[in-house]
Amino acid sequence: MIRYVTGNPGKVREVREYLDDPVEQVEYDYAEVQSDSVVEIASRGAREAHEAVGDPVLVDDAGLFVDAFDGFPGPYSSYVEDTVGVEGVWRLNEAETDEDERRASFRIALVYCDAETREEEPDGVRVFEGKVTGRLVAPRGEGGFGYDPIFEYNGRTMAEMDAAEKNAVSHRGRALEKFAEWYAEHR
Repeated sequence: MIRYVTGNPGKVREVREYLDDPVEQVEYDYAEVQSDSVVEIASRGAREAHEAVGDPVLVDDAGLFVDAFDGFPGPYSSYVEDTVGVEGVWRLNEAETDEDERRASFRIALVYCDAETREEEPDGVRVFEGKVTGRLVAPRGEGGFGYDPIFEYNGRTMAEMDAAEKNAVSHRGRALEKFAEWYAEHR
């Protein structure tokens, strides 16, 4: 069994779509290092969570990286969503950019940690990254979570896609595909 360290049930549903093994959600509040790197944040969280939980863990850090804002909000996406809101991010982008400047990407570092990786990997973790590039649009759709209603990929927002469609193209889906392949070979 893998313990997925998150408070977000939407993320857990997406992980369960990819893995044959059982996935249990664990709400553990690790100390989140302040960094512009999702890899650094998730790696530290995975090491700390593994020490506390004792079982294999998955931890991720992800963000919406807006080109016109030099990657902001990036790893601060959750805080910005809580304070400014998804529609607020859209309004800021709409006010400050022309339509052809609204490029953005979702990026994720999905980090696995167990006793073996603690000993064998240089940083004590195994990192799987994913990225999807699209553009910001006015909110549309009822599905997904977070910034999905304002992130358009190939003409549809992530919130307009069903779970299978979103998983096939999302940053998390791309990282999970890499992880699932590695995990099937190494467990």
